[in-house]
Amino acid sequence: MDIGGVKVNTRLVLGPMAGVTDLAFREVCRAHGAGLTYTEMISSKALMFQDKKTLKLMELGEGERPAAVQLFGSDPVCMAEAAAKVCEVSDCDFIDINMGCPVGKVVRSGDGSALMRAPDLAAKIVEAVHRAADRPVTVKLRKGFDAGSVNAVELAVLLESAGAAMIAVHGRTRAQMYSGRADWDIIGEVKAAVSVPVVANGDVFTAEDCVHILKVTGADAAMLARGAMGDPWLFDRCRAALEGRDIPAMPPYSRRVKTAVGQFERAAQIEGEKSACLQARKHFAWYLKGMPRASFFKEKVMSVCTLADIYDVSRGILDFLRDEERREAHDSR
Repeated sequence: MDIGGVKVNTRLVLGPMAGVTDLAFREVCRAHGAGLTYTEMISSKALMFQDKKTLKLMELGEGERPAAVQLFGSDPVCMAEAAAKVCEVSDCDFIDINMGCPVGKVVRSGDGSALMRAPDLAAKIVEAVHRAADRPVTVKLRKGFDAGSVNAVELAVLLESAGAAMIAVHGRTRAQMYSGRADWDIIGEVKAAVSVPVVANGDVFTAEDCVHILKVTGADAAMLARGAMGDPWLFDRCRAALEGRDIPAMPPYSRRVKTAVGQFERAAQIEGEKSACLQARKHFAWYLKGMPRASFFKEKVMSVCTLADIYDVSRGILDFLRDEERREAHDSR
């Protein structure tokens, strides 16, 4: 893709997810083939108040390029000032505007997917950020706000004319949240209507999904989000499928546990032990999905407060897995 003059040599994108795609998790996904990553969404208002936690969210990893800082807000002036601030302190390649978040408290403030009900305001925000930023501006939006206002195509055309250099489309309305099936046809309609690159998002959980969404939509890249939670190897599988290679199997649970622990250790370096453990409570549960006795170990994970706790739980899991392997070997004789 060429996004506003910046070359992006990938068809695999890690989507921004609040409370999920912190730097430690992005680095793991990068190691497995995510070629473009986003920060978690950042409040333009909080950024203007110099909130330390907000500034920390903009931190990129060494070599994390190309990458985008994602902003949300509904005041064009505040969004422009926040974009200028991002340009001062971050070496990101793009500034992304969130017009897709469906969460109630975000929508009630007029932010996120609420902007899909205010296309003129959405265009003013893109224009303001485009003028204030010294790098390309991109947008992530949804199919529409609800079934009665499906306007992704019209809005995408308007936002391109306002200065958007790339548009990512989630094939669900805000009213759907994450229920039902994503509408990939609407993404194809957006792709046909604009000249800038389009990234397809929604229901990419397998390598086959990745190949299919790109074929159906004609999009320039696929955005992986929920499918990558606890499964950064999804990027390896998708890349193999796109390159026509054999799709690798999921790694054994022992390797998944070790990868998870490494992620939490890295998070502790970046965010501090307390924050890393809070993140571990949900991420570790995702890594264990499908494992025998997963519910038992997930319950233990929910109470971790220190890295030592994480090490204790992981040792218990690895001991259990070794015992299972020995039992299976014995039974097969």
